[in-house]
Amino acid sequence: MNGFTKYILRQLFVGMILVSTGLTCVIWLSQSLRFIEMIVNRGLSAGMFVYLTVLLLPNFLVIVLPIALFTVVVFTYSKLITDRELIVMRASGLSQFAIAKPALILALLVVGAGYALNLYLVPQSYSKFRELQWDIRYSYGHILLREGAFNSVADGITVYVRQRTNEGQLLGLLVHDQRDKNAPFTLMAAKGAMVQTDEGARVIMFNGNRQGIDKKTNKLSILYFDRYVFDLASDKESTEERFREPRERTLGELFNIRTIKPNMNPKEYGKFFVEGHKRIVSPLAALSFTLIGLACLIASSFSRRTQTRQVILAISLMVALQGSSLGLENLVAKHLQFVPLLYILGLVPIFLGYGFMVLWQLRRRRNIEPVTA
Repeated sequence: MNGFTKYILRQLFVGMILVSTGLTCVIWLSQSLRFIEMIVNRGLSAGMFVYLTVLLLPNFLVIVLPIALFTVVVFTYSKLITDRELIVMRASGLSQFAIAKPALILALLVVGAGYALNLYLVPQSYSKFRELQWDIRYSYGHILLREGAFNSVADGITVYVRQRTNEGQLLGLLVHDQRDKNAPFTLMAAKGAMVQTDEGARVIMFNGNRQGIDKKTNKLSILYFDRYVFDLASDKESTEERFREPRERTLGELFNIRTIKPNMNPKEYGKFFVEGHKRIVSPLAALSFTLIGLACLIASSFSRRTQTRQVILAISLMVALQGSSLGLENLVAKHLQFVPLLYILGLVPIFLGYGFMVLWQLRRRRNIEPVTA
């Protein structure tokens, strides 16, 4: 690796790290807002909050890395053109591909990282994230019942606790259940405790009463009890086995989902097949974006007047390619016969970008050939 390649590669690598970090932080902060409800209502600790968001990082990096690479390639080569450094390098005899070599090396590294993320890290981390999210959402042992406050523990269930002892005993209990809109009721008890059973979380209440209103007669009915067991499970979903999403599954599971889940709705199969093909194709976006940037910038005349147009063209092509990819994924999920289009869209920009640079290099060689008498 010569000095020029190291010089440009260092700039690209440092720039990509900075851009990737910035974009990841922005996405991380926006996604973190999803866990506010868990922090407020379910007593999610700061450590668990950080752990959950860290598990989402591989999902962010799959999207961020190709975009960050494209951004830094366009910025770096545009700056080199503005500073006239590339003109000097080209005048010294460097070929088109020698100039593009640093960006292509970094692009191949990002492609490799993309496959590592897609084939291993993303399914592993996202599966762990979903398991923890499921456990926090449906395991009521995680709920922190704040003293002196109305706690919404599930849809339609509100619990008030006057005091919670160190042993976990609940004093001054009030539970309002409006899951059945036609027959809401309120429970009050002197004391109680929360327990976890195979059927879900329950609150055992002692020395209290159950109050309800008959919607037809508008009469209040009161039932006094010495002991009452209240089921906190808001639906059957909390006790059923969790169905894993496409992003949680390995490549083998995605392509063999018909065997794993033969009773699945046929319309759902497409989502799993598309996810599998997407994991194979999407890492190539890093190489496509890089070649788009290189073809628009260095495979053109080094003119300050035309440079802005070339940058805008590169950005437009990248956005169009990314948008087309997202739209095509939705189409293929419904019509699996169009799966080859995913590979065509992933590979064609690479060949076009490479071909454009080759043609430009050949044309430049013809233009500088000496004229013999």
